[in-house]
Amino acid sequence: MKKYLSILLSSLVLGSASISLADEGMWLYNDPPAEKLRQKYNFELSEEWMRHLRLSSVRFNNGGSGSFVSSQGLVLTNHHVGADAIQKLSTADRDLIKTGFLAVSRDQELKTKDLELNVLFEIEDVTEQIKSAVKPGMSADEAEAAKRAVTSKIEKDSLEATGLRSDVVTLFRGGAYHLYRYKKYTDIRLVFAPEIGIAFYGGDTDNFEYPRYCLDMALFRVYEDGKPVQPKEFLKVSDQPLKEGDLTFVSGHPGRTERLNTSEHLEFLRDVRYPMALRTVRRVEVLLRTFGERSPESKRRAQDDLFGYQNARKAYLGGLEGLQNPSLLESKRKKESTVKASLNKSADLRDKYGDPYSDIEAAMEIYREIYSDHYLIGGGRAFNTRLFSFAQTIYRYRTEMKKPNEERLREFNDSNLESLKQQLFSEAPLYDDLEQAKLADSLSYLMEVRGAEDPLVVKVMDGKSPAVRASELIRGTRLDEVDFRKQALEGGVDDPLLELAAVVDADSRRLEERYDEEVKVPLEDAYGRLAQLEYELGTTAGYPDATFTLRLAYGPVKRYTLDGEEVAAFTTIGGLYEKGARFEQADPYKVPASWMKAKSKLDLQTPFNFVSTPDITGGNSGSPVVDRDGELVGLIFDGNIQSLVLDFQYEDVVSRAVSVDVRAIREALGKVYDASFLVEEMGR
Repeated sequence: MKKYLSILLSSLVLGSASISLADEGMWLYNDPPAEKLRQKYNFELSEEWMRHLRLSSVRFNNGGSGSFVSSQGLVLTNHHVGADAIQKLSTADRDLIKTGFLAVSRDQELKTKDLELNVLFEIEDVTEQIKSAVKPGMSADEAEAAKRAVTSKIEKDSLEATGLRSDVVTLFRGGAYHLYRYKKYTDIRLVFAPEIGIAFYGGDTDNFEYPRYCLDMALFRVYEDGKPVQPKEFLKVSDQPLKEGDLTFVSGHPGRTERLNTSEHLEFLRDVRYPMALRTVRRVEVLLRTFGERSPESKRRAQDDLFGYQNARKAYLGGLEGLQNPSLLESKRKKESTVKASLNKSADLRDKYGDPYSDIEAAMEIYREIYSDHYLIGGGRAFNTRLFSFAQTIYRYRTEMKKPNEERLREFNDSNLESLKQQLFSEAPLYDDLEQAKLADSLSYLMEVRGAEDPLVVKVMDGKSPAVRASELIRGTRLDEVDFRKQALEGGVDDPLLELAAVVDADSRRLEERYDEEVKVPLEDAYGRLAQLEYELGTTAGYPDATFTLRLAYGPVKRYTLDGEEVAAFTTIGGLYEKGARFEQADPYKVPASWMKAKSKLDLQTPFNFVSTPDITGGNSGSPVVDRDGELVGLIFDGNIQSLVLDFQYEDVVSRAVSVDVRAIREALGKVYDASFLVEEMGR
């Protein structure tokens, strides 16, 4: 595997493995924890092993992970990662979420509407190129513009030279920048998905809990030029029975962590961001539940959105619980006091790094002031519909494409346009009644927060109530037509949602610009200095926060103790039937009919789900779990509720990653779904 390491990254990271032997870290593929693994587990991490796992790993651009598991382009991921694609393939007469799906031949595989998969081919360190664009005397705004310009050029030049999707990724909060080059696939076809009753067994009640009994898996196939791709690297299925204590590895794309955050920043999350997010999520969850009660078809239309909001609600609750635990802030402040004391004692350190803590505190004060408006208007929460998202994208496209590539908003850079248009021109179904209900509710939320007499609210509402205004906009738009969206992108058409996007855009841009200038840029600069300071003082763990890029984590299969009771590392298929009987087959613990029918054929001692200690977070869903030989043993699908604190601080006493055991996957495919041909294909 190619390694491109700058002097800066080396100073930040190399040698950090000696700091701690805890199984902490979402490690960069170009700087893996080789020494830690050697010392603690006597495991030699070879470049060939890493290359094989990297090229077998797949990123689902809708927010999850997966892996190639056959030479014919078969990809394994979670059902809930694939649910959006499965929902878009469903109809009123064919609810694939409810019933599941199996293609018994290649011609029966269903082409997804807008799914994009990425495979990481190369990583290049471009830190020096980006940092050198910032000249002495530049203001924060000028510095950000300079970095944005050179970033756009790097991405464009890379795309033109290689044909690979090219994304510059910020690491260590601006301490380093890497260029990630991906092979991009857009012809993705559904092969298999179980029914929701087993994929999400236990429903919202058991989400983020353990023990679990979920077959949270789905199989897709990647095509190129009308034929299944034949990846050179894919995961074989281990024939060695996984047992407690065995070392495992997770290769996936963790979305976001905030472990470098100062105590001031964590207080903001605790007091402002998480509570507001929870209010929003709970509100929309109630809306979707109410909408689903209108009819079975309404329930089907809302179910994927509802699952997403239910999942978000529990994730935010778990995260908030961690933030509200005084021990988290106490631990953070204790570490900060040590760093601050060292900084105060050394004039050299102060000259080199300034006072990053004070700079972070100043930026957070401004963020508290503008957060509500930035969340609602800049973040689009006040217009929570796919149709408005289309309108905003089209309106901004018309404006941004008049600018040079390096001056555009990043999503409109030349390197991103293909992916943007794929989403914009998706053939996925849109439901006017659901769009109208969501827009009416979000407009009402906007009015509640900002007041009916707020100038922007007055312009948006146009003298009408939220319900009437939403009805007017959704019934009047033609943006639900793909051909119209293509026409609108080039200009010359009128549409009420485009008019609304124009009304909102000035306020939205002002908020985004103020956020960039007074919050994002100062924070990035301060955290970049803080990361380097902590390395120099030896107080950093040596890996950057998650960025939805490929990372390696590791740890053993391990039970834990909670409230004085021991929680076993594995569950079994037999345990599924026992739990169903214990709850008298009542939802959400009703065992699906297909599984009841197949019970006599199944080996009830087959491990079903298991827990382990690898360091994961949201975005890792669908990640393969492999053994020392790099062979597939499981599939990450969740963490327990105690693991949600991992976004802010590592912990492995009770925090656990939850996986589907590959033995359960093979057992179910062969004996429940009559899909032995898929069992035979996996790993070959």
